[in-house]
Amino acid sequence: MRPYILAETNFTHVKDCDYKVAVLPMGATEPHNLHLPYGTDTFQAEAIGSRVCEAAWNSGAKVVMLPAIPYGTETNQSQCRLSMNVNPSTLGLVIKDLVDSLEGHGIRKLMIVNSHGGNEFKPLLRELHGKRPVQIFLCDWFRGITADVQKTIFEEAGDHAGEMETALGLAFFNDFVLKNDDGTIAADDGAVRATRFDAINNGWVSITRPWHLLTSNTGSGNPHPATAAKGEQLMQVIVERLSGFLVQLADSSVDETFPF
Repeated sequence: MRPYILAETNFTHVKDCDYKVAVLPMGATEPHNLHLPYGTDTFQAEAIGSRVCEAAWNSGAKVVMLPAIPYGTETNQSQCRLSMNVNPSTLGLVIKDLVDSLEGHGIRKLMIVNSHGGNEFKPLLRELHGKRPVQIFLCDWFRGITADVQKTIFEEAGDHAGEMETALGLAFFNDFVLKNDDGTIAADDGAVRATRFDAINNGWVSITRPWHLLTSNTGSGNPHPATAAKGEQLMQVIVERLSGFLVQLADSSVDETFPF
């Protein structure tokens, strides 16, 4: 039993544990090129969340990881078979209910560990700000917290099922990564199509990208240079940075000037 993983622990422990911070892993159910499992985002969120919570717990922080939510917003993958969509408004309602549950149990700090680019939670944080006593923090692990090291670890991290996500798969859920008989990754090169508009191609204008037109097999980014060692190296950075934050967060009182 890991006491910082709610799904594994029991009421005997929980009823007497003064948890200070809850961690909510957010995943998705969608294809990731030909080689990674549909649960890739969820597996990543769980792998990161559990290791971050373990490190924080071992440093004395009373943190608890909630069960991961395995569904995300997939409207741009609606034409990709068995991408399971939950609209942003629906996800927002689920998170609001969970926040209310945490408030009722005296936990006033929540960190969302998001592993899916289609999950845009910043508007929800703004909507809930000041309306509930639970303070919510968001970590999209594939963005800011790893942005400075991605170029030093990977040839090209990739956007979806590329080198970075494949490296995490090889390191932490290798049994679910499809390989050829010679052990190489069974995937295409993750090439994407340009639109007919230079403004979109240059990033001046954004759209919700129709994934079945953008990609050949849902992959965006070349997965073939990925290794398990690269995934482990990235995880080490995430755990060190995020667990340190959780320790600080657990020790901090929620007062009228929080988080300043």
